[in-house]
Amino acid sequence: MAAARGLGSSAGRLLGSLCRRSGQPVRQLRGVSAPAAAAAQPGSYQARSTQAARDPVAFWGPLARDTLVWDTPYHTVWDCDFSSGKIGWFLGGQLNVSVNCLDQHVQKSPESVALIWERDEPGTEVRITYRELLETTCRLANTLKRHGIRRGDRVAIYMPVSPLAVAAMLACARIGAVHTVVFAGFSAESLAGRINDAKCKVVITFNQGLRGGRVVELKKIVDEAVKHCPTIQHVLVAHRTDNKVHMGHRDIPLEQEMAKEDPVCAPESMGSEDMLFLLYTSGSTGTPKGLVHTQAGYLLYAALTHRLVFDYRPGDVFGCVADIGWITGHSYVVYGPLCNGATSVLFESTPVYPDAGRYWETVQRLKISQFYGAPTAVRLLLKYGDSWVKKYDRSSLRTLGSVGEPINFEAWEWLHKVVGDSRCTLVDTWWQTETGGICIAPRPSEEGAEVLPGMAMRPFFGIVPVLMDEKGNVVEGSNVSGALCLSQAWPGMARTIYGDHQRFMEAYFKPYPGHYFTGDGAYRTEGGYYQITGRMDDVINISGHRLGTAEIEDAMANHPAVPETAVIGYPHDIKGEAAFAFIVLKDNTSDTDAVVKELRSAVATKIAKYAVPDQILVVKRLPKTRSGKVMRRLLRKIITGRAQDLGDTTTLEDPSVITEILSAYQKYKSKQAASQ
Repeated sequence: MAAARGLGSSAGRLLGSLCRRSGQPVRQLRGVSAPAAAAAQPGSYQARSTQAARDPVAFWGPLARDTLVWDTPYHTVWDCDFSSGKIGWFLGGQLNVSVNCLDQHVQKSPESVALIWERDEPGTEVRITYRELLETTCRLANTLKRHGIRRGDRVAIYMPVSPLAVAAMLACARIGAVHTVVFAGFSAESLAGRINDAKCKVVITFNQGLRGGRVVELKKIVDEAVKHCPTIQHVLVAHRTDNKVHMGHRDIPLEQEMAKEDPVCAPESMGSEDMLFLLYTSGSTGTPKGLVHTQAGYLLYAALTHRLVFDYRPGDVFGCVADIGWITGHSYVVYGPLCNGATSVLFESTPVYPDAGRYWETVQRLKISQFYGAPTAVRLLLKYGDSWVKKYDRSSLRTLGSVGEPINFEAWEWLHKVVGDSRCTLVDTWWQTETGGICIAPRPSEEGAEVLPGMAMRPFFGIVPVLMDEKGNVVEGSNVSGALCLSQAWPGMARTIYGDHQRFMEAYFKPYPGHYFTGDGAYRTEGGYYQITGRMDDVINISGHRLGTAEIEDAMANHPAVPETAVIGYPHDIKGEAAFAFIVLKDNTSDTDAVVKELRSAVATKIAKYAVPDQILVVKRLPKTRSGKVMRRLLRKIITGRAQDLGDTTTLEDPSVITEILSAYQKYKSKQAASQ
């Protein structure tokens, strides 16, 4: 297996020195075995892992002091208690995240490139230096201040990947405002819901977006959304195209206003635990939850994981092709790379525009060192064959990364062998919006340690996984599966759900008291490595986007002809998972096809196009228990061809419903086959 250096040398030295600094008593921790610790050499991966797990103060304290630029040093490294959901890191410390991401690098080398904007049109990339990004950020920050934004106010950002979107995030950080970036593929209704939950005062958007050669009417979507948002005072509109859009009384042309402002803006000194941003994610209930990430711990964790997981070295061009609307874009397009003074690529386009060679042509032209993307894109490109990859020079690549969902073996092999020529390290990374940064990945590790296909493998420093059984007992040993929990706090984790700490507790800390429950299942191998097996709740992962089935059901349930719906996930060869909807219609419904069409449209309008179910099956009734709970597990078995193995059906109110649904499904499949 191609194995690159486990740790960059500077990071190795920094972490190595920590192991010798701790004079504090060491406590034995579940998940860290004493024999392994005894065998570890000081400064080795194992020694650092053990120290981070047993003595977080000695591990994280010096790292935070040496990695970040502080206005006021912290007095307490951590104060965390999972039983009350209290999470605090680097207490008493004050700093500004934008100073860490911009000013410190401008002082050292102002003309080094911060961002390469790989625009939708190939070959038209734009390079932005740290000095330019700082000036743009300050002008935008001053514009926000002029329009009434103060420390603690929330600002919605509805923009595609672009330097101005990054500057908008950093401008909020500079003045102590809280940003919530909403993925620019979400509908007006989804956008309005997030704006209202966060009580945003301002939305920043573009007149239009460009993606895959198509124009996206961003301003129109914002106009529709803000009709229902009483807290919005201004809409700042930047221009991506030359097309004119309607400008109303609240709308402000952003570039014109920024041009009037000073390119200098004094940074606000923020407490370590002040809010940095909100990011909404799907839960198993219908309403998205606004996860709160704070300043110092989040930034440190993003920067450290960026450096160590990807073996980032000065001078590298880091290519994460995620959208800034997701946590991957926050941590590994913006905050992690910029804190490390890296050159970060902003990818505005799609993997197949203008053709299936787009990623690899970009790698060649920009000389990308690390490439980080989603398995769904890899599965899509794999179908186009190897020639699109081999056409381009990929010799600049050193590390490949996969994010968003577990990567299947075929996609892993193709990425490793074809894209990476079997010489790049491939890191399959597991983490979540809630975790703030990568938690389990093959690197860092001992130098040259093995990397197994399709497996996240090794917990990052300070991540202490445990597997739990249904009764809430810890599952010990190897070759075992269970619910993946983390038994110790880490600096990058979310602190609460905005406005609903109770929901935060119930979702993450009540299922397995004393532990953070990830919602995922995992398998621990003979070698003690972790493989993620997928979600354990009613959440599906469509093309790397997490979506609660309840959200899709809610969007369809408003249709007057549809009294009941049940949505489940099923395997899809490109998206990973897709949604399958079972719907019950009222008896007097005449035009079934029209209703199905209206339901697809309703889901696209209420959530986003990617949430629309691939399959919609009309049934007479749903399989329910006597207490009225829909047995989705049975529906999943029917559509995945396991109807002979339904398991315990004794709680079904009427077992004959299974025969009914099976018959409807067979007819549906025959009709589909006939139409192809």
